[in-house]
Parts: sequence; structure tokens; C-alpha cells
Amino acid sequence: MTQDAVVTKVLKNGMAEVVVSRGTACGSNCGNCESCAFQNELKAFAKNTISAKQGEKVVIETVSSRIFSAAFLLYIVPIIMLFIGYALAAHYSLTEGLSILVSFGFFAVAVALVVIYQRISKKKNPIKFEIIQLR
Repeated sequence: MTQDAVVTKVLKNGMAEVVVSRGTACGSNCGNCESCAFQNELKAFAKNTISAKQGEKVVIETVSSRIFSAAFLLYIVPIIMLFIGYALAAHYSLTEGLSILVSFGFFAVAVALVVIYQRISKKKNPIKFEIIQLR
């Protein structure tokens, strides 16, 4: 997976700090709605294999499978757990209200576990970026 970035700082250890602009759901025209709740720029560290300099526009690359597995964990696993929670509650003949409550409980526990796992994983084995070309 590749993304456009700008080098903000060159570090001595062969790394560079880069800023990646995050796209928005409204087509990046925030002047129209001004409702973006999230930061539009993300900072990351990338291996500076081409000796890019501060201020240069570059293309960074990362392994796509890491991004897709993180997205799967964050978006799909909690929904699967929601359905499993409901199915288990229905199997034990709980009332409709209790079944819904149990399913949302499973969902909340899954979200909490995924967040904890992602934080630990980020510290132990962060996603690595590499600058591959100038833009």
C-alpha cells in the first residue's frame, strides 16, 4: 500500500518523520462543511532509503496485509461477536431484551479486547513505512 507524504524532519538514524494527509468522507473539501472531527494529518516515521530531504513530497509504502488485518480486527470482529452474543442468548432462551443486551455486551467486550490488542501490537511490532520515491 502506498501513500503520498511530506518529509517534515530527517533523523540521523536513517529514518524520517513524514506527514500523511488523511482523506475525508466528504471529498476533502472541509471548507464546505467544517464538520471533520478528526485530525487531517497523521505523523509517522519511515525508513529514508532514498535520502529524502525536509519539505520534499514523497511516496511511502507499507505491507498491505498489516493494514488489512488491523482493519479486519477493528471493524469485522466486533460485529461477528455481536451476532455470536445474540445467538448464544437466543440459544439459552433469554428474552428478546436480554438477548440484545447480551449481544451488545459481547460487542463491547470485543471492542475493548481489540483496542488493547492493537495498543500492545503497536508497541511490540509497529507498522513500518519506507520512503520509496520522490513525488
